[in-house]
Amino acid sequence: MSKSLIQLLAKDLNHQGGVFCPSPLADMKLWNSHPKVYLDVAHSGQAKCPYCGSVYQLKEGEHFDAHH
Repeated sequence: MSKSLIQLLAKDLNHQGGVFCPSPLADMKLWNSHPKVYLDVAHSGQAKCPYCGSVYQLKEGEHFDAHH
């Protein structure tokens, strides 16, 4: 699989600060190309999928705030 970098906005993250891969945000042709895995992006600003190598990263200037 090709590795890709997916730039995220804070609003793209779920209420826990993560995303699931595979993701429609990654423009993956095969949404079921590997098991769904939760990636914690908010903690470090990025996360890499252990299956396909896609990297999900908050865009520069974006900040995840769990407080409402």
